[in-house]
Amino acid sequence: MRLQKFMAQCGIASRRKSEEIIADKRVKVNGIIITELGHKIDPLHDIITVDNKRIKHREKKVYIIMNKPKGYVTTVSDEYNRKTVLDLIKNIKERVYPVGRLDYDTSGLLLLTNDGELAYRLIHPKYEVVKTYIATVKGKPIEEELERFRNGLEIDGHITSEAEIEVLSSINDKSVVKIQIHEGKNRQIRKMCDKIGHPVTSLKRIAIGDLELGTLKKGCWRFLNDKEIEYLKKI
Repeated sequence: MRLQKFMAQCGIASRRKSEEIIADKRVKVNGIIITELGHKIDPLHDIITVDNKRIKHREKKVYIIMNKPKGYVTTVSDEYNRKTVLDLIKNIKERVYPVGRLDYDTSGLLLLTNDGELAYRLIHPKYEVVKTYIATVKGKPIEEELERFRNGLEIDGHITSEAEIEVLSSINDKSVVKIQIHEGKNRQIRKMCDKIGHPVTSLKRIAIGDLELGTLKKGCWRFLNDKEIEYLKKI
């Protein structure tokens, strides 16, 4: 979003007057003075101050749970013109953003909100919010491979944190496993499964903490209820 638009939505001034305030070097983004009128900011994560006082959006906080289908990117827009998860949300006036990401070919529970503080707490590794997935993998992992997965694997020069993995069933040359991690690096579960020799053929997130996807149909969404919102804020 353009900085002057954000300022106007926060009630600082009109867009034109906001541009004057920017030009007067009174606005900082993440501690840096901005004078470029077309400067774009991330309303969820950037810290914007006017005269050294932080400004925040006045719009109503919105919390959405979605059952993301495969074939959608978890971004606001896509340079390759692929469908985004926002294409699935209609008839809400507030601008919401995905909390973290699910890969293009991963389905399941996705949260969207305009509450930047909550989004940060849910995705930052230091808060250790557990995400639960069901994956179908090739072959049948043996206990030694499962222990390697649990204890941490080197992925892209990084040792993954401890994780949980449990084989739920095995049929022919495929197994269904339940995986729990509290990190969210790019395609992490797929890379971890590759590392132990059991590539993922399908992946679905079913829970964030104790918040479960439940019976929500693929491609559908709903607003979280007060109890669910309170729970997420506590974790």
